[in-house]
Amino acid sequence: MSISNFQNFISEIVFSIQNIHITGMIEVFLISYVVYFILNWLRNFKAMNLLKGIGVITFFVVICVVFKFSVILFILERIYGIAAIALVVVFQNDLRQGIEHLGKKNMFLNLISKHRKTDVDHKVVNEIATATFSMAKVKTGALILLERLDSLNAIINTGIVIDGKVSSALLINIFEKNTPLHDGAVVIVGDIVKAATCYLPLSEDLSISKSLGTRHRAALGISEETDCLTIVVSEETGKVRVVVDREILVVNDEKSLVNILVKYVYNQKDDDNTIIKNLKNIIKGEP
Repeated sequence: MSISNFQNFISEIVFSIQNIHITGMIEVFLISYVVYFILNWLRNFKAMNLLKGIGVITFFVVICVVFKFSVILFILERIYGIAAIALVVVFQNDLRQGIEHLGKKNMFLNLISKHRKTDVDHKVVNEIATATFSMAKVKTGALILLERLDSLNAIINTGIVIDGKVSSALLINIFEKNTPLHDGAVVIVGDIVKAATCYLPLSEDLSISKSLGTRHRAALGISEETDCLTIVVSEETGKVRVVVDREILVVNDEKSLVNILVKYVYNQKDDDNTIIKNLKNIIKGEP
């Protein structure tokens, strides 16, 4: 490239930058955000395999066009519309959940920071951990939801309002066997126990281990719809597990549970959850 050509190239770039309007910048941002949302939806609703399958089919169609396989192209043209309708029917639940997620009013906040930054006394975290392992020792089944960014009001409305300060005694009494409030889930928002006996949707994921009971399936079900953290105490084994971001974490002691709660729910810093990192995680397939 000659010097004059290079100068012309630089001049064109400068001219293009100077002619960028605010509407163009908004359009670029909106397009970027839509792409981000679609990728995030594909990851969250386990539809990445669908995307790969569409890529394979597209590659197959390109090959057919290049080599002019007229019969195959004729068949593909006839089933194209039917296939589109079939995809909508097969993935109707994922599409519904994706649209619901799009309609959440705090969605833009969730783009910048995955987790709520909440300054709560560590006493609250310790009370939750103490209650959890006290129930685990005597094999008292429990299901505790902790709100993060996504609102749990819809879940709270299915239960009985408590509005009590978090304490180990309160949580243990709620889940005491043969009491009116022991069945269902408890929802905690900040340092307040908002409701008990809440109903949770069960996950329909067939890959879930058969050894996990209804509580674990419910914890995974709510994890598919919101970003909350759920503590599960097994009534059969007394084991404690945490479900967060669609992952099941086995917790062996109170200290480990405290660390998990601090990491995912309380005192979470925003600098580890930038848009760039979220995009990188989506590309890598990481949560």
